[in-house]
Amino acid sequence: MRVEFKNEVFTNFKDEQNNLAYDKALQQVEGELGRSYDLVIGGNKVATDRKLASVNPASTDQVIGVVSQADCALAEEAIQTAARVFESWKHTDPNERARYLYKAAALMRRRKHEFSAWLTFESGKTRAEADADTAEAIDFMEFYAREMQRLSAPQPLTIIEEEENELYYIPLGVGIVIPPWNFPLAIMAGMTTAALVSGNTVVLKPASTTPVIAAKFVELLEEVGLPAGVVNYLPGPGGEVGDYLVDHPLTRFISFTGSRDVGLRINERAAKTAPGQKWIKRVIAEMGGKDSIVVDSDADLDLAADAITASAFGFSGQKCSACSRAIIHADVYDAVLDKVVERTKQLVMGNPTDRITNVGPVVDDKAYRKIQEYIEIGKQEGRLVWGGNTGDPQGYFIEPTIFADVDTTARISQEEIFGPVVAFTKASSFDEALQFANNTDYGLTGAVISRNRAHLEKARREFFVGNLYFNRKCTGALVGTHPFGGFNMSGTDSKAGGRDYLLLFTQAKMVSEKF
Repeated sequence: MRVEFKNEVFTNFKDEQNNLAYDKALQQVEGELGRSYDLVIGGNKVATDRKLASVNPASTDQVIGVVSQADCALAEEAIQTAARVFESWKHTDPNERARYLYKAAALMRRRKHEFSAWLTFESGKTRAEADADTAEAIDFMEFYAREMQRLSAPQPLTIIEEEENELYYIPLGVGIVIPPWNFPLAIMAGMTTAALVSGNTVVLKPASTTPVIAAKFVELLEEVGLPAGVVNYLPGPGGEVGDYLVDHPLTRFISFTGSRDVGLRINERAAKTAPGQKWIKRVIAEMGGKDSIVVDSDADLDLAADAITASAFGFSGQKCSACSRAIIHADVYDAVLDKVVERTKQLVMGNPTDRITNVGPVVDDKAYRKIQEYIEIGKQEGRLVWGGNTGDPQGYFIEPTIFADVDTTARISQEEIFGPVVAFTKASSFDEALQFANNTDYGLTGAVISRNRAHLEKARREFFVGNLYFNRKCTGALVGTHPFGGFNMSGTDSKAGGRDYLLLFTQAKMVSEKF
């Protein structure tokens, strides 16, 4: 067993040497842009005629990579390969499986800025956001490796005379991993390595907007010597390839992070038993949120404004944990709104390769159009007090946008926008603020800014979210510290980065021998 898990330290970009090192990594990665990436099935690279160009959302004429696209025949080959390899991989010692993760984490740590630079180019992340994404990927690998070793040790059972009893956690089988584009390294790596370290084999269908980052991660797994076929890289259209993978009778589980609509579709399809299927498919889903920060009448208003601004506009609001609703006690409503507007005005929107940039682009043309549509809706539902415009037409830039005086039943207060838009709502009391915070279909993250202990304890009992934060922002969950997953339409409350997460990828087998 390794030393106790500790979170990877974030890079301090106030240090000029760190900025220079990041500039060097950006230059290196820029020289590698535009290359072709094949499918990887059983360790074999497969090029297809159908291609998809991944582009830089900050400069859409810049191609990050050209990625082969699978069809259903190749999806079949990938699943059959994963099923065949599972028969040997499932017997691999858990400590050996863990060592692959330790090695991958060590290599990623040495090349941290390189992986982060890919995130900057392909997903539009600023330096700090990309660095946090890479650090989280390292954390997931380090944490899940230790967790598998812990679960593989003898488990405590009640002892009875004349019997030997042992409980094992054994793998499930072939898993389909469908990660999101907003944390295209961290969440993709976490979902993939949780599955494989538990003894499962994986068909990885990366997000269509960020397939190159996933390809780079698969290359890393090859570099550490992971046996061919344990992870199979299968980019392709979700409506065709994704459905085929989910429906397949050899699919044992689906691990998904993404939108509510797609998650519900996967859950529905997975519930149907295909001919030849021998199990009930397991679905592990995280499906987004509509997250609120509640500010009490006695709150530290500067802390509140800092928390709202960071949570709403970090990575242009493209986090399932982002604050898209600010619910403020009437006594301090105007003051908090003014402070958030003041801070938002200081944010620099621009190309994320620039060290001064705070707000980069949104991910693609679909998000760009959707967010603008919601801004137009917001102009009818609230008072636009800041933003609402687009930026440099070379990229998908949308200004941080603040709406005031929004009713909690309004569309921009109920529907997941997934962009740099926050709706302010006035509450007459703390109780009403909690009621407002709980009135969506989601239940992922939330925060309360208050000095009132009784109010904090009431929120602890009644604020119905999977991750609740007091007197801090509602984003930035750390692996091992803040196990992450939500309630209601936010998903299956699968606590990524927590001590029970690997149980979702295993099944318990008890063996009893009487002497």
